[in-house]
Amino acid sequence: MEGIVGVCLCLAAARTVVGFGMDPGLHIDIITELDLVNMTIGVTQVSGLHNASKAFLFQAIDREIHATPHTSEKLIQLFRNKSEFTFLATLQQQASTSGVILSIRELEHSYFELESSGLRDEIRYHYRFNGKSRTEVFPYRLADGQWHKIALSLSASHLLLHVDCNRIYERVIDPPETNLTPGSNLWLGQRNRKHGFFKGILQDVKVIFMPNGYITQCPNLNRTCPTCSDFLSLVQGIMDLQELLAKMTAKLNYAEMRLSQLENCHCEKTCQVNGMIYRDKDSWAEDDYCRNCTCKNGVVECRRMACPPLNCSPDGLPVHIAGQCCKVCKSKCIYGGKVLAEGQKIVTKNCRECRNGILVKVTETCPPLNCSEKDYILPENQCCSVCRGHNFCAQGHACGENAECRNWNTRATCECKSGYVSVQGDSAYCEDIDECAAKMHYCHANTVCVNLPGSYRCDCVPGYIRVDDFSCTAFCEEGCRYGGSCIAPNKCACPSGFTGSHCEKDIDECALRTHTCWNDSACVNLEGGFDCLCPSGPSCTGDCVHEGSLKRNGQVWTLKKDRCSVCSCKDGKIFCRRTACDCQNPTVDFFCCPECDTRVTSQCLDQNGHKLYRSGDNWTYSCQQCRCLEGEVDCWPFACPTLSCDYTAISEGECCPRCVSDPCLADNVTYDIRKTCLDSYGITQLSGSVWTMLGSPCTTCQCKNGNVCCSVDLDCLHNN
Repeated sequence: MEGIVGVCLCLAAARTVVGFGMDPGLHIDIITELDLVNMTIGVTQVSGLHNASKAFLFQAIDREIHATPHTSEKLIQLFRNKSEFTFLATLQQQASTSGVILSIRELEHSYFELESSGLRDEIRYHYRFNGKSRTEVFPYRLADGQWHKIALSLSASHLLLHVDCNRIYERVIDPPETNLTPGSNLWLGQRNRKHGFFKGILQDVKVIFMPNGYITQCPNLNRTCPTCSDFLSLVQGIMDLQELLAKMTAKLNYAEMRLSQLENCHCEKTCQVNGMIYRDKDSWAEDDYCRNCTCKNGVVECRRMACPPLNCSPDGLPVHIAGQCCKVCKSKCIYGGKVLAEGQKIVTKNCRECRNGILVKVTETCPPLNCSEKDYILPENQCCSVCRGHNFCAQGHACGENAECRNWNTRATCECKSGYVSVQGDSAYCEDIDECAAKMHYCHANTVCVNLPGSYRCDCVPGYIRVDDFSCTAFCEEGCRYGGSCIAPNKCACPSGFTGSHCEKDIDECALRTHTCWNDSACVNLEGGFDCLCPSGPSCTGDCVHEGSLKRNGQVWTLKKDRCSVCSCKDGKIFCRRTACDCQNPTVDFFCCPECDTRVTSQCLDQNGHKLYRSGDNWTYSCQQCRCLEGEVDCWPFACPTLSCDYTAISEGECCPRCVSDPCLADNVTYDIRKTCLDSYGITQLSGSVWTMLGSPCTTCQCKNGNVCCSVDLDCLHNN
């Protein structure tokens, strides 16, 4: 009875989409809305998979196919008002190419983007959650030159991916942001004006805002209830994941052990000054500059000698004396209520200078001035006038090496250079600010802050390479093969089916039945491969079967789905390898050997439009690994290791989450409604609940599994 009810419910869901038609207001036909029939650049109408709708070939890379403001506004409103939608498309993508099928974005922010990578055989869904970019990767070969139907359905945090009416992936993800900004726009067959160009044919591109929208593409998929087969497949998948987790945990433990050994190593950097070599932490004095210097990690840091505080008598003032590093007390002079320090001058009936507390008459011949009398200016503490705009700094104003002289109307002053601070309030003498010790730097994780005179730098810790001036990423010396990603020094996260320190090993092909042994031969698993052993008999010919066809012993051929690989049959066993690249050969295949492609049209601009890369070059950008291939940029997210902890957080400058013990610091929390909190009103709140603190309208609190986590809105404080 329960099974009958389940089937009825599933059929009812199907009828809402198929049997009773579809509300036109909940459906957008992208090709019709964009009026591709009248497009002349980059697209051509061609025959599609069927004749019921128009199909278009996307080929040129100078096209700009995006929605009008009216269509964009319609799309924005539908996304804001609906929590369920499905993207549908029928396509034929050129083999081994990469491109964006559909992108809804605002500047660099992708709210919805579906991408197919033929370079890595992946389907990628890009979206945003809590103001941060997210990417779901689905290993699948869509770019094979064949027709496919694809449907991506989202219902809050539940995701379904159908290809050719087969449900190939089902996941629970962070709920995507659907509150699109007014500046958002829809692009078809490209990410923006410069990147992500799709090459192939598109047909029946639609967005449907209703549950189970994929049924409009595949009416026979009239059930959503799982079968026993589905359940058994799920159990097997869980077992496989548990095995993979155990292997990854063992590798992570080994990596941590190796890192702990590296921490015991010590390399000392020295400093060389005026032909003298100083060891790390050595100190010396430079009397000429009144400085004490220290060698720190290969960098010389100097500070002005510390002077004792001066407690001058009421009749004295601290002044600088030539040949001495510190100020001394000298008697001051007073004239007409004005206080003068030692050496300062004033004009009375004649010129007088303060010397040992007495105004002494001095004879000073003033030079002729090359300006009108109305432009005469009397400098502070001087007897001779100068012309307006006079350069006081050029008169030898005494500013230390870390200070700069600045002209004013009647005087010159010293100001500390950027990265320096005045010594005891005297801007003529400035010392370096240690940004590292004062936590005034922007060095991210995996870096070490090194103080420099007037500045600082961020050095990569061992095992990491520079991404930019402030960030470093893990480096794997031998690289990560077959699409693996470097996640820690010499540690690769391998795709399914590969293992090894750099993903170089197809795992027990005999047990997985992925071997090519046939006839009377028996599969024998070897380290990193397998062998076929055949006893004596008429069937032991040494021939091989590959993709349903017979290959003779000794035969060599190119793979149909990968023109960059060649295979050979030897004694019943198939060997495959990448085609060797000879850049001197004029007929070299640039697709297989992008490093040989020196054509300007095959170069790529990075995402910021500032740096040019050659075909075959790789780089990192915004937690993604990117590659240039024949003028096209393909990027995929870093593969992060699985964490076995309750709470995780992503630090600034990092790409992968780390475990945290404090749930208030966690970015991603799985809420347990059994763990409650008591708010400031005395009310019991379920885990995940949010409330405003009593008596503090700018303080918001949330219950995270029994822990009360509060934060203050600074804008609210400022406005109130």
